[in-house]
Amino acid sequence: MANEERTESATPKRREKERDKGNIAKSQDFTSSLMLTLGVGLLYMLSSSILDNLEALLHHTFTHLNPNEINELNPMGIFIPYAEVTSKILLPFLFLLCVGAALILRLQTGALFAKEALKPNLERLSPGNMVKMLLKKFNFFEPKTMMEFVKSLAKLAVIGLVGFNVINKRKGDLFATIGMDVNTSFAVVGSVILELIVNICIILLIIGIIDKKFQDYQYEKSIKMTKQEVKDEWKNLEGDPKIKSKVRAFQMQIMQQKMMSSVKESDVVVVNPTHYAVAIKYDPENTPVPQVLAKGVDFIAFKIREIAKNNNIPIVENKPLAQSLYKLVPIGGIIPQELYVAVAEVLRFVYSTKGK
Repeated sequence: MANEERTESATPKRREKERDKGNIAKSQDFTSSLMLTLGVGLLYMLSSSILDNLEALLHHTFTHLNPNEINELNPMGIFIPYAEVTSKILLPFLFLLCVGAALILRLQTGALFAKEALKPNLERLSPGNMVKMLLKKFNFFEPKTMMEFVKSLAKLAVIGLVGFNVINKRKGDLFATIGMDVNTSFAVVGSVILELIVNICIILLIIGIIDKKFQDYQYEKSIKMTKQEVKDEWKNLEGDPKIKSKVRAFQMQIMQQKMMSSVKESDVVVVNPTHYAVAIKYDPENTPVPQVLAKGVDFIAFKIREIAKNNNIPIVENKPLAQSLYKLVPIGGIIPQELYVAVAEVLRFVYSTKGK
């Protein structure tokens, strides 16, 4: 078993265990690219409000330059307008960014509550383990560290190429700003910067999506199971008393529903009169002997009688026969020979009342 290959996809129980440990497929590149794009988008959306607040702040600054207006008893009053404007700029941005971050995290991890990860593990705090973790973290030859380093270099190279391509494409516009008025120059430079940021966000999103797919693949590969592990897990599930009881309860529910629906097809219901109820059907063309379609005690007996009343099925009180049928005949079984005469009398009575 030690050398057996892990070829089977993880079972739902294995996935649940891994999630409890906090082991899920996640991509830092995907998250950071979404966060960067969200931040840029929010800044663009709030840019008008931000500029208005900054303009108001500058107006306040240049119109309150008289030192004589400074209150020595309350020097902090000088900073209140700045704090108000800063809060007007930052609070909406930070609030929306936090909401977006929560949604992005939910998108990638789902409703995750890692119970195992929350348990305190004192072994991790031991000096020996901490030193090992640090060495592993900063070991350049560690495969994971090397992979992250290569990815970082690749991202820098791609972003550099994208930036160079944008600036090279707009170099004519940038050179044309020489000698222009300030407003026009700022507008051109701003459009170049905006195009550069948008292109960088797009390329980072593409890299993030690719990395997310790769991380999903790596995760699925890491939690694969051997055929023996899958068999053992199913054995454990089948042996679980809770699972068995749930299965039995479900089976009983299905049987009862089926049984109750068959009461409508019966010819007579024999009762004792309250505790027992047995529904009998006689179809000479299919079965030469009468058959028990449904039976029950107490509440189930009450339901059988109720269905019989609603469907105009005769109810005959015969205490010994009802008890004998309930104890001797299973649902779907035929009447035993020793009860032929008693059942025949009941059916004769029912047929006579119906004129058959």
